[in-house]
Amino acid sequence: MTVGIRDVARAAGVSTATVSRALGSGPVSEALREQVEAAVRATGYRPNLSARRLRSQSARTIGLIVADIRNPFFTAVSRAVEDAAFAEGMRVILCNTDEDPAREAMYLRLMEEERVTGVIFAPTGGGAESLRERSLGFPVVLIDRAGPPGAHDSVVLDNPAAGAGLVDLLVRQGFSRIGGLFGSTSSTARERRAGYEAAMVRHGLVPSVRTVAPNAAAAEAAAARWLAEADRPEALVLSNGLILMGAVRAARAAGLRVPDDLALAGFDNEPWTDLVEPGLTVVEQPVDEIGAQAMRLLFERIAQPDQPVRKVVLSGRTVLRGSTRRG
Repeated sequence: MTVGIRDVARAAGVSTATVSRALGSGPVSEALREQVEAAVRATGYRPNLSARRLRSQSARTIGLIVADIRNPFFTAVSRAVEDAAFAEGMRVILCNTDEDPAREAMYLRLMEEERVTGVIFAPTGGGAESLRERSLGFPVVLIDRAGPPGAHDSVVLDNPAAGAGLVDLLVRQGFSRIGGLFGSTSSTARERRAGYEAAMVRHGLVPSVRTVAPNAAAAEAAAARWLAEADRPEALVLSNGLILMGAVRAARAAGLRVPDDLALAGFDNEPWTDLVEPGLTVVEQPVDEIGAQAMRLLFERIAQPDQPVRKVVLSGRTVLRGSTRRG
């Protein structure tokens, strides 16, 4: 029977992350390191090439490739990943792609040149697909966008459930003409749209969807055009924080009162969403847990490269505020 890092962790009475730190000259006490080394001898564990690479001081670097650092979600996740990496005695190289597949490819080449230990990656749809065709010298964990099933470890939000939950909330408040403004580039937006559409059909309502580049300026322009139409929606579901910001600006410019003239519900519980009167209803993503789980999967993949691919699906928390309350 093959002995793995989990067997060592069990024998030592510690976590697998602690075993990785102890075997890689990470920040652990000498007593704890001796405890882990004793468990290694007792179990007969033999570290593989990836684990030896992790111990190499020249390779103690994590690559983090995000889609848009201006998006507060990715800013927060980047901080969570950096915190987790620092706790493991590792450095982080941060790259921003602006949802551009060419930049994705360039940064993946950079990671190969830098001989990183592993990469945490928020890809475009095309970027996730292209990973199948690349032979990378390091493991990859996807965040926010899962990519093709079974290809890479990933940590994602339960996006369909979150999108459906916002529709359910609006219907309970008496809204029926509920539109959806969704980003045009990511699988995340497509999944949230699928949840929105399924919930609308379940409630006997007709979905009304428009897509837009996932930034505030594009969303403001698209929302302004929609809100100027005679049959404009009485409520909007917005698929990320920047699109929500654009919709708020469009509503203000049109002189619409929230929620009396237009209800708004979106994603990402950023500080500004509580400051905009009457407060914006949002799905709060567990950004700290996303970063920590991604680092955990990455370290476990380094230690056991042949284990089955895993997908961690996390739940969001709906923060109910005045933008969806009627009456």
